[in-house]
Amino acid sequence: MRKVFIMLAVALLPLMAGAQAQINTKKVKISDFTEKITKVVLTGNDFYDIALQDEVKARWRVSPYEFCTWDEFQKDRNSSDFYFLLTTSSQFKKESEPGLDLLSLVKGGTGATINSMLEVVFIPFAPAEDPSGREMVFLPAFLDIIQKHALMSMEKDTDGYIGLSNNSMNIAKAKNMEFVFSEDDLSSEITREFRDLNFDSDMVITDEDSADDYMLENAPNTLVSYVVAPTDAQPGSFCYKMLINSETHELYYFRRHRITKKFGPGFLAEDIRRINSYRGRK
Repeated sequence: MRKVFIMLAVALLPLMAGAQAQINTKKVKISDFTEKITKVVLTGNDFYDIALQDEVKARWRVSPYEFCTWDEFQKDRNSSDFYFLLTTSSQFKKESEPGLDLLSLVKGGTGATINSMLEVVFIPFAPAEDPSGREMVFLPAFLDIIQKHALMSMEKDTDGYIGLSNNSMNIAKAKNMEFVFSEDDLSSEITREFRDLNFDSDMVITDEDSADDYMLENAPNTLVSYVVAPTDAQPGSFCYKMLINSETHELYYFRRHRITKKFGPGFLAEDIRRINSYRGRK
């Protein structure tokens, strides 16, 4: 009888291990997201907090929510009954100080610090120092992108683990769309000669205010560039590049590169060639 029990236990081990693996996946850990309260953490900056409150009230639709102060977040962050949407500063290993502000959706948990909390998704928001204010134009899109990605991560672990870069495949749907690049979003690699060879009538380069107008007016069939990098970008920092549908707020392109002496902030020549390859343009 003992021998039979041991054989049965051995036979069940793979199934038990598989079940344990399933329990521990990110998809399962955030399966209660739509049922739990998302606490939107205010920063104490009145200008930003008013805009954040207005936009959350207008478009947050995937879970119940309430607003809280930073002190209330510190008190509640150890509870798995809450998710938190908060703005934090991020410092990468080779940076001497935080270079970027991130808008993050995280889950509370026992003993959780900000760095150890389960991250559902984050989106680079603005330079940590001297933000331009452009982030406020894109805030509605950021909230929609975060919500959509959270729901996708509840369905597929690949979305949860890969993060927003998984959205870059959407660029294949953009063959007949207009691309609007802010001049300031292009790296020094994008010379006049390069533009003549690689940009066409559907790829517009304009000033920052004009590019932002496309977002503000929800221009149809249009993708608008948004780049986040430290204000004083140094080698070792990261630059994030995005193309966002100004009408639907879908994320069509999301990539990052490490800033070096050769590659500064902004869309690189490699990005433009990659985008053109998906558009069917050599």
